[in-house]
Amino acid sequence: WLRAEDDVRVLGISDFAQGQLGEVVYCDLPEEGATFKGAETLCTLESVKAVGEVYAPADCEVIAVNDKLGDEPSTVNSSPLEEGWLVKLKITGDLSGLMDKAAYEKHVEAEAKEE
Repeated sequence: WLRAEDDVRVLGISDFAQGQLGEVVYCDLPEEGATFKGAETLCTLESVKAVGEVYAPADCEVIAVNDKLGDEPSTVNSSPLEEGWLVKLKITGDLSGLMDKAAYEKHVEAEAKEE
C-alpha cells in the first residue's frame, strides 16, 4: 500500500500480504537518501517461511525508514497498515499504473480463490 501524507508517500504491505508472508522476523530496509527506479527491489522482509521483496512503486527517494522494525519486525504483522509502515518516499516517477484500493481488493479476492 501507498498512503499520501502531504508530498510524502508512506509505503507498507497489506494485511493480505503479511498473512501470506507469515511472521516477519527481519526487515532489510534501505538507507535514508537511497534512490530507486520503479519496480526495483526496495526492501526485503524475512519471515519464518519465506523472504518477500517489496518493490518501489515508481522512481523515488527514501526520506525516512521505520527504525522500530529493526527491534520489532513483527510490527509488520500486528499493524501492517499503521505502525508497521516500511519507508517514507519522495516520488519522482509516475504513479498512474498503481491499483486503487478497490482494484487491489478484487485482486486479493481472486488470489484467495486460487488457494
